[in-house]
Amino acid sequence: MNIAVIGTGYVGLVTGVCLAEIGHQVTCIDIDENKIEALKNGKSPIYENGLEELLEKNIAKETVRFTTDYEEGLEAKEAVYIGVGTPQAEDGSADLTFINAACDSIAKHLKNDAIVVTKSTVPIGTNEHIKNRITENLTQNISIEIVSNPEFLRQGSAVFDTFNGDRIVIGSDNEEALKAIEDVNKPFNIPIVKTDLRSAEMIKYAANAFLATKISFINEIANLCDRMGANVENVAEGIGMDKRIGNSFLNAGIGYGGSCFPKDTNALVSIGRNVDYEMPILQSVVEVNEQQKKVIIDKMLQRFGDLSGKTVALLGLSFKPNTDDMREAPSIPLSKDLVERGVNIQAYDPVAMENAKKVLPKDVAYMDSIDEAVKSADFAVILTDWKEIKEYPMEKYKQNLNQPVLFDGRNCFALNKVKEAGLEYYSIGRP
Repeated sequence: MNIAVIGTGYVGLVTGVCLAEIGHQVTCIDIDENKIEALKNGKSPIYENGLEELLEKNIAKETVRFTTDYEEGLEAKEAVYIGVGTPQAEDGSADLTFINAACDSIAKHLKNDAIVVTKSTVPIGTNEHIKNRITENLTQNISIEIVSNPEFLRQGSAVFDTFNGDRIVIGSDNEEALKAIEDVNKPFNIPIVKTDLRSAEMIKYAANAFLATKISFINEIANLCDRMGANVENVAEGIGMDKRIGNSFLNAGIGYGGSCFPKDTNALVSIGRNVDYEMPILQSVVEVNEQQKKVIIDKMLQRFGDLSGKTVALLGLSFKPNTDDMREAPSIPLSKDLVERGVNIQAYDPVAMENAKKVLPKDVAYMDSIDEAVKSADFAVILTDWKEIKEYPMEKYKQNLNQPVLFDGRNCFALNKVKEAGLEYYSIGRP
């Protein structure tokens, strides 16, 4: 199929390149000229494992193209995917500014009948709004149909997830459009769930909210384990073996971040309020996650008391490994808190430091390696469980730190190993 994808962020770019990989002709559209020029040269603006290789491959095959020109990008397209951002507004709801701009551009430049496919995460009822907004502003005598096709991609493994997902969800109130987008996705060879528009929108929010709930739940259990002398890893293993619960998303830590869970849980709470329905479980999930980001600070204060004048090595800044995304990363509030307490920060992250410089306090010093970060620091804190950080020799902490004290917000190391290494070790929910 001849497809256009609007937006070249995490959702749009991965969608476009992967659709090209399975045989479709794809044109990606973005108003950012610098980003489009980089993409034309095979350079991805985001760090995503395997994406740049697929990008270069499909540019060479001429199955994917990039443009800032909507008229060129939408010419003769049978399907137009919307993959723009829906950031969180001040009241917790989803901001549809970019969605509306995409709709207006489609209405102005589309010259033939087409299916508009929404990949962006949007509040329930938004796809109907999209259809109405485009239809009311069309400049040509054409018709469009709408399909909701939410993404379920994990940052850092989005390409892998595209080809190995649990399901593909497509929703529409038009059977022909539903069948057409089902055919688009068949080469992925992944089970396809077909439903109505609003149910497809709700599936996306419900899935993310449920996973966020599991994370906040196990973090609450971890905090209780800290106080009761239990080990949350043993608890998670014991409950995770129950098939009704499952063992995924039961890793205790310092809370979830990124572009999806915080935004989508808040948006779902906001959606409920808009129809006079309070959602106390999800409100608690959000509150627990905010509190969890402070757990490491509490442990530092319990250990040292006054932190003023101390130097800390912050290891890992992105919200999770294998991405350079700093959105809602626990390193942001933690570093701000430490700077306010008069702590000197020596930070290191394998890929996210350039993005970190935009959001962390200006006083943070950035190091070129873990060795440099821990050298002469009073203690170290792990915030992101990068492979490089997990494989860093434990004896080096003892060699390089002024005191062999390590706070681990991601439970990277086995307790017996840190004991053997002679480290004073504070993790989440473990003795």
